[in-house]
Amino acid sequence: MKRVPRISETEWQVMKALWAHGPCPAAAVIEALALQDSGWHPKTARTLLNRLVAKKAIGVEKEGRLYVYRALVKEEDCVDAASQSFLERVFGGSLKPMLAHFVERKKLSPQQIQELRRLLQKGE
Repeated sequence: MKRVPRISETEWQVMKALWAHGPCPAAAVIEALALQDSGWHPKTARTLLNRLVAKKAIGVEKEGRLYVYRALVKEEDCVDAASQSFLERVFGGSLKPMLAHFVERKKLSPQQIQELRRLLQKGE
């Protein structure tokens, strides 16, 4: 897996908008973010877009009068990197304590338990 830049919580929201909508101008990203949460200010979104360009997580091209942004990293790669980082930071890299933590603290439906069993058997 190629190196994936570290993405903050708010930057994740911008990335999700770009992954969902594909290459689009800043105004479309701002509109998508506004639909998620009414607290987004356009200047904040533009700042985050610029940060993500600097991190090389997204690219930007000028098309006429518009700046069109596109993701340079795949969502799957970012999810993998964030998951691995979480596992290392919180559970010392060990999957068993993490899984035990969530299973013991969440009420799982019989369907969810069956799905977990299926996934564990698939991983063997």
